[in-house]
Amino acid sequence: MPQSKNLEFIRRSVADMQINWNENQALLRGTAAEAPVYSHTNHGMEYEAFPLMVRRLSGAEDRVNVIVSRALLQQHPVQAGQEVEIEGEVRSFNNKSGKGSRLVITLYARQLREGVGEHCNNLVLAGAICKPPVFRRTPMGREICDLLLAVNRRYGRADYLPCIAWGALARRCAELSVGDAIRLEGRFQSRSYTKVEQGETTQRIAYEISVMQLEPVEAIE
Repeated sequence: MPQSKNLEFIRRSVADMQINWNENQALLRGTAAEAPVYSHTNHGMEYEAFPLMVRRLSGAEDRVNVIVSRALLQQHPVQAGQEVEIEGEVRSFNNKSGKGSRLVITLYARQLREGVGEHCNNLVLAGAICKPPVFRRTPMGREICDLLLAVNRRYGRADYLPCIAWGALARRCAELSVGDAIRLEGRFQSRSYTKVEQGETTQRIAYEISVMQLEPVEAIE
């Protein structure tokens, strides 16, 4: 499915998933790097997790942690190396273990099926800016802006999603304020970095939303 059709599919699906003006819809297609393993139990329902590797056009890969109910996996089993297509939502939760990132970002699978065609990584999100944007430049002079987007769920909770924009879009994001409502299109991105704590160096993976397009909610409703 070409990327333009992927995004149009998401836009149609989003119309059915609006929570007031909040939206959270993902469509990813990639390769299961490992077989699913038990993750947790919530309200009597068991969930499993597996990493999904999604190729970019550049050939680099993003690693996405997928959470899926065991009931859905029984209908659509997943094995390591299998091509998988997932519709779902981007979720966040606080890691209280003291190990790894404090904010953990995952893809919650609502639908699961065999992946056919090129890899894809498309998100549509709408929510409110909940921290002041941070504008900065790389050592090479490239402009970056970091955002934290709060997206409400149906039952009162919210997901807090770190987003990053580049170039001219970063300059636009830098003008946003806490409480501003936005809708964006982007992709789920992972990157490796080195963390130094108390003299010890560890390799970690950061997860964020790379912003491709962004508009105020009022401008497109």
